[in-house]
Amino acid sequence: MKKGQLLVAILASALLAPLANADSVAKGKGLAWDRKKGNCLTCHTMAGGKQAGNSGPPLMAMKVRFPERAKLRQQIWDPTKRNPLTNMPPFGRNKILSEKEIDLIVDYLYSL
Repeated sequence: MKKGQLLVAILASALLAPLANADSVAKGKGLAWDRKKGNCLTCHTMAGGKQAGNSGPPLMAMKVRFPERAKLRQQIWDPTKRNPLTNMPPFGRNKILSEKEIDLIVDYLYSL
C-alpha cells in the first residue's frame, strides 16, 4: 500500500469508528488509571498522568496507531498474540478486565 493510500485508509477508519460518549470515555480513563484494574500508567505515559512508566510506548494518537479498533482491543485482550515477549499482561485472557471494561478502556484510548 502506498503512503497516500495508507493515509486515506487511516482517516477513513478513524471517521467510521464508533464514537464513544463522554461517560464511557470517563469510565475507561478511570479503569485505565486504576491501580487495581488497567494500571496503564505503570508502564505507559498518558496525557495528564503523573509518575508514568516508560517501559511501554506512550499512549497517544491511538486512532492513528490502531486505525482498526478491533486490533487495539485485541492488544489489550492478549498482547502476547502480537508479541510473545511483551511485558504487558493479557488483561482479557487472564480475566483481569471484563469484556465491558476492555471496551471502555478502548473508548478512552481512542479519545487520546
